[in-house]
Amino acid sequence: MSEGDEVIDGFWAVVPAGGSGTRLWPLSRASSPKFLHDLTGSGRSLLQGTADRLAPLCADRLMAVTGAQHFEAVREQLPDLGEDDLLVEPSPRESMPAIGLAAAIIEQRDPDAILGSFPADHVIGDDAAFRACVAEAVEVARTGSLVTIGITPMHPSTGFGYIETGEPLEVSGAPRAHGVLAFVEKPDAPTAEEYFRSGKYRWNAGMFVVKASVLLDMLEYYQPLLAKYLRQIAAKPLRLAELWPRLTKIAIDNALAEPAAVDGRVAMIPGDFSWDDVGDFASLASLLVESADAPGVKVLGEAELVVMQDATGVVAPRSGRTVVALGVEDVVVIDTLDAVLVTNREHAQDVKKIVEQLKLTGRGDLT
Repeated sequence: MSEGDEVIDGFWAVVPAGGSGTRLWPLSRASSPKFLHDLTGSGRSLLQGTADRLAPLCADRLMAVTGAQHFEAVREQLPDLGEDDLLVEPSPRESMPAIGLAAAIIEQRDPDAILGSFPADHVIGDDAAFRACVAEAVEVARTGSLVTIGITPMHPSTGFGYIETGEPLEVSGAPRAHGVLAFVEKPDAPTAEEYFRSGKYRWNAGMFVVKASVLLDMLEYYQPLLAKYLRQIAAKPLRLAELWPRLTKIAIDNALAEPAAVDGRVAMIPGDFSWDDVGDFASLASLLVESADAPGVKVLGEAELVVMQDATGVVAPRSGRTVVALGVEDVVVIDTLDAVLVTNREHAQDVKKIVEQLKLTGRGDLT
């Protein structure tokens, strides 16, 4: 299939590019979050990889939403983005205002448009399978549902929220569509094991496909003030600075997905492709290719700067210095110009606590 054959009529891709990825500190920081980095060795940042993956479906109908601090970097990484297609949040308000603003602007341009929202910092292993899922999701969205893509769980993770799958749906062009019974928060280990074994739950990857007008109408039902202000901003962009601080700070899951699922208004397409949100260094290690010369060693960056003897783990030599590890197993070493992190995969989730500690001790300049 040629690239042109895949373009979906009336489909807009929205890429929320926010967050700081604190579990990947000191690689990812508030001033340079993980979506701006190449974390897979592909030569493209996570943001660029997301745009590349979506381009065959939306052509030039791609919109990104980011904070003022990252506007220039996003513009530089996505130079082909339309002048009016890079939206800037005056301040962080979580995902619902960001996605909702894009929806309100797209609704103004095309009342029948369908948007798909896909986070900027995810890694997907099979682009063709991903795009096939999006194409099915669009067909279901045309019927008026909010549609999500649920990832087939590879293990009983406690790090992701879950989607409880309902009955199959009969929608032309979407043979794998199911209803959604509920979105559930990150579970404890026994509950995650139960979800995994049941086969009824999928990981919530935060991907949503819906008519722009339907999203705003749903929001008007569940969060009426938020919908009102977003439509006012879209109608009169000069009111952005005035109205933005009034917007409720809330994630799309809490604002829309969870209550709409209870009301039977959410559908799901199963995503049977490899997926990772690169949430910590354990995830990062799983994405990198093992060194041919050093079993158990993975390097993000210049391999010649890393010397490992009787050691395994993942190393990112970002300062230009040589990093040497001797006699340590499963080590994580992140060497940057102004900070060095040494830990192991077992403590990968705890890196966020170090960032919080740095802020509390007056070293916020490092975060």
